[in-house]
Amino acid sequence: MTSVLDLAPVIPVVVLDDAADAVPLARALVAGGLPAIEVTLRTPAALDAIRAIADGVPDAVVGAGTVLTPAAVTDSVTAGARFLVSPGWTDTLLTAMRASGVPFLPGVSTTSEVVALLERGVTEMKFFPAEAAGGTAYLKSLASPLPQAAFCPTGGITAESAPSYLALPNVRCVGGTWMLPADAIAAKDWDRVESLAREASTLRLSRRA
Repeated sequence: MTSVLDLAPVIPVVVLDDAADAVPLARALVAGGLPAIEVTLRTPAALDAIRAIADGVPDAVVGAGTVLTPAAVTDSVTAGARFLVSPGWTDTLLTAMRASGVPFLPGVSTTSEVVALLERGVTEMKFFPAEAAGGTAYLKSLASPLPQAAFCPTGGITAESAPSYLALPNVRCVGGTWMLPADAIAAKDWDRVESLAREASTLRLSRRA
């Protein structure tokens, strides 16, 4: 498949307490131009939500986030996850993610972690927590010495700050939640989610050519 980093300028990071919301939410995001959807494994409903999106929204590319263990890798792929995202990595987790057969984005926040992944043949990574770990200035400083590393920064990114990240040569997309306001989810206002997703999808126009 096309690299997860190239599916859209923004990957929505979804936390769902009710799996019944998964399909209408995913449909709204896809309609808004954001087909790659990361469902984090932070709630008991997460795997059911992934399964529902995989079965009910064929145009979505649903992935699992906050993947921390080999068991979570297996459970996520079994549920239908088409990519995996972790906030950090160990060799044990990396081995399991490689063996899963689906693309994965291991999380990094330091230069040494990036170099260690490059040493292991991994060039696509999640930069987390982006704002707390140094933001655009940190990522910009990595571009020259480590040009082979490509990032999806996530953590504290907003609609206002996303274009600055997307302008960097080593950033191919960002992860965020601003198109998923809690009040809209609670009200099941999928039209608003779609509208916010559409605005986020236009950020590709701000990306570095």
